[in-house]
Amino acid sequence: MLTFPITEFQGRLAKTKQRMANAGADILLVTDPANMNYLTGYDAWSFYVHQLLILLIDEDQPIWVGRGQDASAAAHTTWLDKDHIIPYADYYVQSAERHPMDFVCDLLKGRKQDKQSIAVELDAYYFTAKSYMQLVQGLPNASFTDGTNMVNWVRIIKSEKEISYMKQAGKIAEKAMQTAFDSINSGVRECDVVADIAHAQISGLEDFGGDYPAIVPLLPTGEKTSACHLTWTDDRFKQGDPVIIELAGCYKRYHSPLARTAVIGMPSEQMQYVADCVVEGLNAALDAVKPGITCEELEMVWRKVIEKNGIKKESRMGYSMGLNYPPDWGEHTASLRPGDRTVLEPNMTFHLIPGIWMENMGVEISESFRVTETGCEILADFPRELLIKPNIRLA
Repeated sequence: MLTFPITEFQGRLAKTKQRMANAGADILLVTDPANMNYLTGYDAWSFYVHQLLILLIDEDQPIWVGRGQDASAAAHTTWLDKDHIIPYADYYVQSAERHPMDFVCDLLKGRKQDKQSIAVELDAYYFTAKSYMQLVQGLPNASFTDGTNMVNWVRIIKSEKEISYMKQAGKIAEKAMQTAFDSINSGVRECDVVADIAHAQISGLEDFGGDYPAIVPLLPTGEKTSACHLTWTDDRFKQGDPVIIELAGCYKRYHSPLARTAVIGMPSEQMQYVADCVVEGLNAALDAVKPGITCEELEMVWRKVIEKNGIKKESRMGYSMGLNYPPDWGEHTASLRPGDRTVLEPNMTFHLIPGIWMENMGVEISESFRVTETGCEILADFPRELLIKPNIRLA
């Protein structure tokens, strides 16, 4: 069953083709699984093998190309007719003799499209150097250009249906964060807390279930809170441990990330101070969100608050996000940082994650929001503060 009306997919395709035309591209090869989903609805765990969409500027449907045994998934999840679902044989899979891009080259030659200007997502996660080499070798009369993020920039403004999915994801994020906080205690293993989080993410709520998020729960603990992207171990929590919890609710591949920092017992003066500064800066930034402000102007609001409190942050403060697959829920377009002059518009969505990481500790308190006509709407409702966990040692 399609997650959006066909007319919405067609509108997305039209906007993408306009970007192709502006860039002088006759063909766009789409290998990012999120972009494949966005344009067709395709949804399967098949991105570990080569797959792509071929967008011909004068055709009214993209062409799905993928492994033969995944063609049925394309038939079940996309709006494409059977003539636009073209599988390749299994002997192309992980073969030293032939490559799936050889199949793509032959397909384009057969359609007399081998002398065109072809845009390729050169910096997409699942598009390899070998893929590019095979395309260039197999299509010597074509000209290749960089089509990275061409679809991503179409995705940056969400439809009302997309926003509704992200709000549902926000409800799942609330449940998952509460589950994490409830599960953390002295004597409990980190891995068991993450198992509880994962159950909450996938089971969702009574009215709707959850999807697997593009990033696993992150759970740096103790001094390791200074390292923001650690996952979990089988170590047990102990009194005094700070714990960063970064997770997301996900519904129909749409995300609502959420981060909080908890402490088992009483926090140190340093941690409480940093957390208070983060919340102050976060609140100021959220109050400043409105259509017309630029990404760098929004980051400046945050930076002025923390710098007056003696804190500096070198990394970006946030990024656009929404629809995605592993390994990232970010859209790879707008970033909340100096130099990014992207102007905020209604129904853009961002993860505002002003984390502070020092030598011996770190604090993350984040919010996901959508830009409204007058300000912003927070996607998840959870206490925006350093979470204090009374120390209850389990036997």
